[in-house]
Amino acid sequence: QVQLVESGGGLVQAGGSLRLSCAASGRTFSSHVMGWFRQAPGKDREFVACIRWNGGDTYYADSVKGRFTISRDNAKNTVNLQMNSLKPEDTAVYYCTARIGGAAVESKEYDVWGQGTQVTVSS
Repeated sequence: QVQLVESGGGLVQAGGSLRLSCAASGRTFSSHVMGWFRQAPGKDREFVACIRWNGGDTYYADSVKGRFTISRDNAKNTVNLQMNSLKPEDTAVYYCTARIGGAAVESKEYDVWGQGTQVTVSS
């Protein structure tokens, strides 16, 4: 079983940057696909990015492509989300998640979730 704890959220002005981190515990982290989703008030949880176990394959939502970068360090059991050029519409609770298998963009495909971290972007 993998357990996930996010950190790094906060308040930032539009155009600014934040770096989210997710610390994973569990013996099989290196075999998981790791992902980030977000959920704004009144909206469904949506895919942001994911990364395969080898770190070489990454996937992004169109809305964040070119602005966000996902990375992982299997030795440290961490996955990060570097968010640049933030926009007010990026405001949401961001969740770290994991699954065994291939990359996926549907939240129902993921097995383990963190508690979430709030990101607020002011205009």
